[in-house]
Amino acid sequence: MALDVGRKRIGIAVSDELGVTGHGLDTLQRTRIRDDMRALKETARRWNVGTLLVGHPRHMSGSESRQSEYTREFAERLAAELGLPVVFWDERLTSREAERALRETGASLDQRKKAVDRVAAVLLLESYLDSLRLGGSITPEDSFG
Repeated sequence: MALDVGRKRIGIAVSDELGVTGHGLDTLQRTRIRDDMRALKETARRWNVGTLLVGHPRHMSGSESRQSEYTREFAERLAAELGLPVVFWDERLTSREAERALRETGASLDQRKKAVDRVAAVLLLESYLDSLRLGGSITPEDSFG
């Protein structure tokens, strides 16, 4: 399950059983951390999730951002709650790519705002799946759990 974690919304995507493609689920509108954890736990159980893939926000230079720390803390808490390993995946440009893709479909501004987190999560997941198919490896700093 891939997560594009923001302070207001969390984009969610899951892969098919073979790990070939990703598809987006409804975006989680954030409320309280406890409610967010419960909703994500239910989603993970429903989709039989084995790994959490979390977008790792970085500056274009590759350095950490304030959002990186927040995302890492959130992911660690979620991993402990679910008992699942977490892989952090570079999410630079996924939101921009999602915006571009949605603009090309002719989606209105309101439609794009509602869909961008879900599409970003799908792009994140598909990037990860492509990397695995091409023989990519996960480094220790990219994962824990």
